[in-house]
Amino acid sequence: MRLLNSSRLMKLLGLIAGVAVLDIVILSPGLAGVEIGGESALETASGVTLLVISLLVLLYGSYALLFKPPVLTPVKNMKTHEDYITALNHYRNANVLKKDISLSLDQLDRLEKKKTTLLDVLSQRFDPAELSYKKFHSVIDEVGQLFYLNIKGILNKLSVFDASELSAFTSEQKLAQFSNKLVQEKTALHNEYLTSVAGYLGANEEILLKLDKLLLEISQLDSMDYQNIEDMPCMQEMDALIKQTKFYKQ
Repeated sequence: MRLLNSSRLMKLLGLIAGVAVLDIVILSPGLAGVEIGGESALETASGVTLLVISLLVLLYGSYALLFKPPVLTPVKNMKTHEDYITALNHYRNANVLKKDISLSLDQLDRLEKKKTTLLDVLSQRFDPAELSYKKFHSVIDEVGQLFYLNIKGILNKLSVFDASELSAFTSEQKLAQFSNKLVQEKTALHNEYLTSVAGYLGANEEILLKLDKLLLEISQLDSMDYQNIEDMPCMQEMDALIKQTKFYKQ
């Protein structure tokens, strides 16, 4: 069963609370004037109808939030952190790539935590209006964009990779129908997909490591003598990574 993320859990709890409050307000004596088992048959019928509708709303809402597949945002249109999490969760039951997808989700979580910590440390050391703060913030933001660009690469590969197709193709019955050359070529193609995904994961792990290094260097600013923040080793590494990526995108 698809894991229930925090956003869906909050929506489900909100739905339950909303229906409960509505029922209490309408069925409470002296408020809306609706009472089950009262003197008026119309009031009783209205009360019973309200309870039935409430039950149907809860059942449908629970189904939609717990079991109904979420509408996936096209990869090229993804903007929010939640978009990437939802998209990766869509593929998390793929046996061959289960560990890779789990790692991607873990990396997304770590990225958010590191960015929050970095920005918190920066706000303590610099005024947001200072040029130094803006330079650090700009680099962190651009490296974060590279991270999400790699996640998009993973999602693009997942959208065309079919592990079940490879398993069916390489079954004993199918192997007897095709030449060794065809089987080897198809297996090699699928291995290329796996290698590509591993490459994106490695690149993102490197970005996370650079953010850790940057945090350490920022914490040591008082004891290190840098004329410009651009001279900091990690800032230079990140700047090189950003320029390299922009070069390949041209």
